[in-house]
Amino acid sequence: MDWSASTWWWVLAGALVAAELASGTFYLLMLALGAAAGAVAAHAGAGFAFQLLAAALLGGGAVALWHQRRAHEPRVDANANRDINLDIGAQVAVQQWDSLGAAQVQYRGAPWAARFVGSGTPLPGPHVIRAVNGSELQLDKP
Repeated sequence: MDWSASTWWWVLAGALVAAELASGTFYLLMLALGAAAGAVAAHAGAGFAFQLLAAALLGGGAVALWHQRRAHEPRVDANANRDINLDIGAQVAVQQWDSLGAAQVQYRGAPWAARFVGSGTPLPGPHVIRAVNGSELQLDKP
């Protein structure tokens, strides 16, 4: 069985997608796009040098663009990252604050320790969870 160049490119693209699924890195998908570009160039009858060039330009360019985009995203601490902790942004009712800016609140049917992290003086009423530090909710005014 003799495989054409486009078949090898498609196998490479599939292997890169499988490796991405196993590793969880998005960069391998960008390289798989480059391999797909090499396969399309092979289907179009381009020479091997042009196939490599198409794969390198699209795959490498996609990796560079993705890296550039990720470099400009603001870094958020995992304790305050809504993508990691879905409690961030939820509202709780505070009945009373102590003199140190701490309180006991009911959240999800259980008592939680809470600390005020906003500016100004904490007042009773609704507050928003800004971060979760261990078993302590860090609250701010809505």
